[in-house]
Amino acid sequence: MQKSLHIDPNKCTGCLQCEMACSFENHGVFNIAKSRIKVFNFEHAGRKVPYTCTQCAEAWCLNACPVDAIRVDAGTGAKVVHQDVCVGCKVCTIACPFGTVNYVAETGKVQKCDLCGGEPACADACPTGAITYVEASWTGLDKMRAWAGKTDTQPRAA
Repeated sequence: MQKSLHIDPNKCTGCLQCEMACSFENHGVFNIAKSRIKVFNFEHAGRKVPYTCTQCAEAWCLNACPVDAIRVDAGTGAKVVHQDVCVGCKVCTIACPFGTVNYVAETGKVQKCDLCGGEPACADACPTGAITYVEASWTGLDKMRAWAGKTDTQPRAA
């Protein structure tokens, strides 16, 4: 069974431990600017929400890459950028509708969440459980699909 990141924004305190863990895991430094996960601050709502690649089933970034630098990891299902193949054209950054593929000027390549090979540092570092790594069926996607299928989208007669 595939696993995926589950984010519960109600538990996020905005501590940025996830961002620091990600940057350290992937770059060896504590620098949130290098993180593949970001915590958005919705000031007016008083909320912090962690956000990263959702590893889409139909990944537009993967399909858009002209050199096949983004490939599916058979073990985790993550769409992984192969740095040795990436030419830095940024087509994947444009193709991603969620803005979770980012260009890294230092390397001239792109980066995105790769689930840390199946042991996501962000989930391990999260002190409140706002980010967990769970069986994909627990993320609620199937529940949302079922609800969407039942929703009456037809206008009602007045």
